[in-house]
Amino acid sequence: MSTPGAAKTAHDVMHPGAQCIGENDSLRTAAQMMRDLDVGALPICGEDDRLKGIITDRDIVINCCAQGRDLDSTTAGELAEGLVWVDGDTSIDETLTTMEQHRVKRIPVLENHRLVGMISEADLAKELPDEKLAEFVHRVYSGA
Repeated sequence: MSTPGAAKTAHDVMHPGAQCIGENDSLRTAAQMMRDLDVGALPICGEDDRLKGIITDRDIVINCCAQGRDLDSTTAGELAEGLVWVDGDTSIDETLTTMEQHRVKRIPVLENHRLVGMISEADLAKELPDEKLAEFVHRVYSGA
């Protein structure tokens, strides 16, 4: 007998229809989008419609506001670093491993090289057994 969630894929767990911030859009625009969408992270897409990275509300605070940079002239693309993503058909166990290895709490899901959704801790909380979720949270936050 398999554990609940073992046969699920990233596509099954993701929140579909993630909206991108353009790589040339300002961090003020990114912050306003986060507010309006009630999210803490946005995928960054380039003019070529390809995923360039992710920006979080924490990135804006730490890498812009706290450094005295201007929210209107700093672009989302300037903060795009170390892109980590999974394919839609990646098993949820492999997805968790990738998230744990990179210590990320959100991960974009791609299919045919296009963004189709995002997986967040909230998505995982709905799908995973409590023990598996607790293990994931411990590993991501502690770096264990």
